[in-house]
Amino acid sequence: MALVGGYPKFKNDRGVPEICIGVKEFMCIGESPPQDHPHVYINMGEADAILCPYCATRFRFDPRLTSLGADPPDSFFADDTAV
Repeated sequence: MALVGGYPKFKNDRGVPEICIGVKEFMCIGESPPQDHPHVYINMGEADAILCPYCATRFRFDPRLTSLGADPPDSFFADDTAV
């Protein structure tokens, strides 16, 4: 599994209002393809939470999670087609 551009991608197939993640720089894809929105680079900076400008999912930083970790766990998008 490759990280495109070096940033993990997260999805919100469940439509939950908030996803906790272990990184502050990442990409949101909305839902899994083919229902995905443009893959958006997001940088939280000093904030602990941020909204995706496309799907309004709130991403909250949780330092207990790994860089590929998420809560709910199936929110990490494993892009198996990346080279």
